Amino acid sequence: MVYHIPALLQESIDGLNIQPHGIYVDVTFGGGGHSMEILKHLKTGKLIAFDQDEDAVINIPSDHKFIFLNQNFRFLVNNLQFNNIRSIDGLIADLGVSFHQFDEPGRGFTFRQDAPLDMRMNKNATVTAAHLLNTMDTESLADIFYRYGELFNSRRIAREIVSARVAKPLATVNDIIAAVGKLAPFRQEHKFYAKLFQALRIAVNHEIDYLQEMLEQALSVLNPGGRLVVISYHSLEDRVVKNFMKTGNFRGEEKKDFYGNIITPFRIINRKGTIPDEKELSINNRARSARLRIAEKI
Repeated sequence: MVYHIPALLQESIDGLNIQPHGIYVDVTFGGGGHSMEILKHLKTGKLIAFDQDEDAVINIPSDHKFIFLNQNFRFLVNNLQFNNIRSIDGLIADLGVSFHQFDEPGRGFTFRQDAPLDMRMNKNATVTAAHLLNTMDTESLADIFYRYGELFNSRRIAREIVSARVAKPLATVNDIIAAVGKLAPFRQEHKFYAKLFQALRIAVNHEIDYLQEMLEQALSVLNPGGRLVVISYHSLEDRVVKNFMKTGNFRGEEKKDFYGNIITPFRIINRKGTIPDEKELSINNRARSARLRIAEKI
């Protein structure tokens, strides 16, 4: 089984503008696809890779230029400083869930197979999807489904879940499908469940909060001329990345100088972002929602 096929691989590596003696960071190592390509371009440079999922260690290459850290990327600066690194020349983040995490039985990331409602990217974390579903009140659950899944019937979904768990705790993928299945729009069931599971996964792993923490730290350690390269897979992530690259904040609030120019710490390299072409999608259909954004620190 393939661990992961990275989306937009060549485009993202080109976007890093790798210098052979530079220091680079891959904050989402996963199957190692991006890291392996980066290493090919380095001579005396170094690559530091992060991944909070302990399963990723099986993909670590034997290369003296490579350092692997089994850590969440929200601890970017602390871990770099621990390794005597104060600044970097580029950072890449391939967000979302790897093929391995989706396909491994028991992780509960997908509605397509029954499994425990886990969804933890870090297996050592304490809070699972089942814990949230069985302990949060109606308002809190509705907020998760609305904010992270953009489900407009979020309150009704939350009420059905709270009602179902009275009979028995929700423990498996099939349990939640049974609880809310009647709310799935006809012929749009897959889209409905995808949004529901996305919302739960984001909440379990604090994905938006940690993404923002990482981006702010990336800005602080990037050298002038250093590149920030991010691949996102849904509009919530992409909005965070786009706003930060354009304005330096996550709300997208534009501040302008005396001449009317937007004040930003970045120069945008690909203004509209880059999406996979038909050739790539014919090989890797899971890349269909990927969008690559590249910015250079001024």
